[in-house]
Amino acid sequence: MKRLLLIRHAKSSWDYPMLADFDRPLNPRGRHDAPEMALRLQALLAPPFRMISSTAVRALTTAQLFAETFGLPESRIGVDARIYEATPGTLLHLVNTLDDADDQVLLFGHNPGFTDLAQLLADGPLPFIELPTCGIVMFGFEQARWQDIVPGAGQLLGYRYPKESPRQ
Repeated sequence: MKRLLLIRHAKSSWDYPMLADFDRPLNPRGRHDAPEMALRLQALLAPPFRMISSTAVRALTTAQLFAETFGLPESRIGVDARIYEATPGTLLHLVNTLDDADDQVLLFGHNPGFTDLAQLLADGPLPFIELPTCGIVMFGFEQARWQDIVPGAGQLLGYRYPKESPRQ
């Protein structure tokens, strides 16, 4: 079984209007939420897993904070520029080209692409309309190869978000 986790970047800052969208950093809430969400996720993850992030500052910083919480070096984070401002079709293509040696992949990226991809992959209704910042949606797939994953093939295994009770 393949498992895909879509993790939207943590809350970003709008304090620097001169920065391009791509370069926006995390705000204090985002810097707090990312390690907290990594701790919640850690209990659900069984190593090994691959981490791949958008190259945008806020997504890559979120991935780095997750890696730090997991006790992993930053070198374990792969980056893929296609994730930034990606359409669901581009993201599905990225999923279809993942290495079959990786049974679990954590993708760090952005909306609206991640919400749209989640809706595309889900085999039923999702518990959210829009994936919130630092929200995590986890899918399982019966397919043995990433290239065989198609729309509607994803079984929802979990959904976590910062404002939920940590005990859920």
